[in-house]
Amino acid sequence: MPFDTSKSAPSRYTHPAAFKTRPDLLGRFGMVGSTHWLASGTAQAVLERGGNAFDAAVAGGFVLHVVEPHLNGPGGDLVGIFAPAGGEATVLMGQGPAPAAASVEHMRAEGLELVPGSGALAAAVPGAVDAWLMLLRDHGTWELGDVLAYAIDYARDGHPILGRAVSTIAAVADLFRDHWPTSAAHWLVDGEPPEPDTMVHNEAYAAVLDRLVAAGDTAGTRAERIDAARAAWGGGFVAEAIDRFVRTPHRHSSGTDHSGVIRSADMAGFSAAYEKPVTTEFRGHTIAKAGPWTQGPVLLQTLNLLEPLDDALLDPSRPEGAHTILEATKLAFADRDAHYGDGAEPDVIETLLSKEYAATRRPLIADAASAEVRPGLGAKTFPPLRETYDPAAVASGVGEPTVSRDGETRGDTCHIDVADRWGNMIAATPSGGWLQSSPTIPELGFCLGTRLQMTWLEPGLPSTLRAGRRPRTTLTPTLVLREGQAVTAVGSPGGDQQDQWQLLYLLRTIVGGYSPQEAIDAPALHSTSFPGSFWPRTWTPAGAVLEDRLGAEVVAELRRRGHVVELGGDWSLGRLSAVTRDPSTGVLSGAANARGAQGYAVGR
Repeated sequence: MPFDTSKSAPSRYTHPAAFKTRPDLLGRFGMVGSTHWLASGTAQAVLERGGNAFDAAVAGGFVLHVVEPHLNGPGGDLVGIFAPAGGEATVLMGQGPAPAAASVEHMRAEGLELVPGSGALAAAVPGAVDAWLMLLRDHGTWELGDVLAYAIDYARDGHPILGRAVSTIAAVADLFRDHWPTSAAHWLVDGEPPEPDTMVHNEAYAAVLDRLVAAGDTAGTRAERIDAARAAWGGGFVAEAIDRFVRTPHRHSSGTDHSGVIRSADMAGFSAAYEKPVTTEFRGHTIAKAGPWTQGPVLLQTLNLLEPLDDALLDPSRPEGAHTILEATKLAFADRDAHYGDGAEPDVIETLLSKEYAATRRPLIADAASAEVRPGLGAKTFPPLRETYDPAAVASGVGEPTVSRDGETRGDTCHIDVADRWGNMIAATPSGGWLQSSPTIPELGFCLGTRLQMTWLEPGLPSTLRAGRRPRTTLTPTLVLREGQAVTAVGSPGGDQQDQWQLLYLLRTIVGGYSPQEAIDAPALHSTSFPGSFWPRTWTPAGAVLEDRLGAEVVAELRRRGHVVELGGDWSLGRLSAVTRDPSTGVLSGAANARGAQGYAVGR
């Protein structure tokens, strides 16, 4: 939301802290926020050279594949939401479906109760690269070779590897040595993880990008050149390499060995797409999200529950506000797990997003914390509720999502937002294909993702595993509009926490009058009182994770009300970035998260 620096927070709403970790950037030319400074710098460089927001986002997105390989990769997926200058909000769908041979019956025959959290058997069709290329073709202006030059340079000539990437490699080093030799050869140096901030290279991926550019050498137009690259990716050498590699059995997070079922025909049959967003109105703003094949509608449902309440109940820094937000969140997520998925009924989703439905659910928010899962609309089926599954393999839910020794990962992701001087705006959340997802494919320099772990093997759910259907992804960027014009693009990594942390941002900016950086810096919290989207899909009844900075009074009151509170440290939750535009003045702003010391906003 464009902000008025002279506006003070409502008297009953907690005022923002006097200290900000970063300035709110202001300008008129262009703004970028992302989870890595090299992606932000790349996108801004494209803007400076005359590219638009979509050229910049694509260039930054491919750089993220290289510099945050533990958070996303070319074998992963992507959800974006954007608005061209003067145009409507549109969803960029880069989530591939389950392969043709993926089925509940096959998983059961392999002796599995859950889709594994690591290994190629959990791979959906990669969707990120095709989505980026389609966006560039239709809304960008640059040639593909110019856009990819930044990622090619970092892959071939090197970039400093993040300490968190090194920690991830260290966590799975034994898995690489003992079971995934191609990953060991790619990521270990003399058998050990690289040192943080040393220069690392991915020449195989640089060669892949070179071949994608070369695929269009004989094409006559810019669009044809990009389509030639898409064909080389989905129906050419990339798909063929994936098909060959995954047929060899390898270790999965289940502790057993399996082959992948994705084939070149699955790759060739996929195309990214544009979709109409789902929306709700909140305090004079339109909030736009991707549909129920993502978790995005939970943010809209939660806002509907909260909208008519007193401002103090929408303040995460007050005990009564934190409680109310957690309870509303749990109601929305219960509906997510009962009703969302690629098989969701459109009329059901329309009802869930209505103000009338929210009015029937709001009385369920009581003074005490609920330890139940309470979906609405008479839900007849619900996923299994497990508080534990395999304690030795379960990663902690505190703070930044973590990685276990078998490669199981909870919610690591990256994000980028861009706004340009012409009024174009985009928020995109690429993820999956983490270096720890499955063995590295040597000739490609990357591995496949594990998004199928978000499907269930129990029958009758909209998110039950079915060939050709998209898994219900956690990727969920947000676009905010006012009077039909895009004013904010925002998003965050964090798996099931993405919409919860974005909710806090929207409440603090729209209701509390915070600036974007003030809202990103403010202490965060989230609920864990619903089945997790990541293997092993456990939950904590009445669970809530808080940053310590929320204070002893908030913690004590939440515990008194029955919340099972876990403290994550002072600066542990959320990796938001955001850009804004004031349509009346053209003034842009940018802000990014300081947690983890790698996200940055740039602009002028």
